Amino acid sequence: MKRPWLVLAGGLAAALLAYGGSYFIGSAPCRSLEDSKTPELAWLQKEFHIPDAEFTRISKLHEDYLAGCAERCRRIDAKNADLQKMLAGAGAVTPGIEQALLDAARLRAECQKAMLQHFYEVSQTMPPEQGRRYLAWVTARTLGSQHAIMTSDPHAAHEHRSE
Repeated sequence: MKRPWLVLAGGLAAALLAYGGSYFIGSAPCRSLEDSKTPELAWLQKEFHIPDAEFTRISKLHEDYLAGCAERCRRIDAKNADLQKMLAGAGAVTPGIEQALLDAARLRAECQKAMLQHFYEVSQTMPPEQGRRYLAWVTARTLGSQHAIMTSDPHAAHEHRSE
């Protein structure tokens, strides 16, 4: 009577070990990206085969960009909050609402310009062919149509939300 339980327990233990081992092996690439100093950029180094020295320069560019990006996002959010207040009390598009819309559009354009400039700077640190491929890839996912973004590779870079 003991033997069937031992066989069952041994089989379950072997199955658990096999599952755990395959999970561990299968998730190793993802874990190595997460363990990187800059996990949000690790995909970039892997995808575009960037040497460590170039990756260090790109990481610095990214840090500098993010500092300005946070401020631009704060300004856009503040302008959107002002616009929401104006819209809540209005029954039509007033000159004030029209100006607020123009101001919000200007802020978003400044944000996109800075983002595009950052993409160009990053692409110029890469070998020319890789830089062109990176630039085409990242601009399609950030400046392309929403349909193109939703139907393309899910491993998109730092995508900005639509304001």
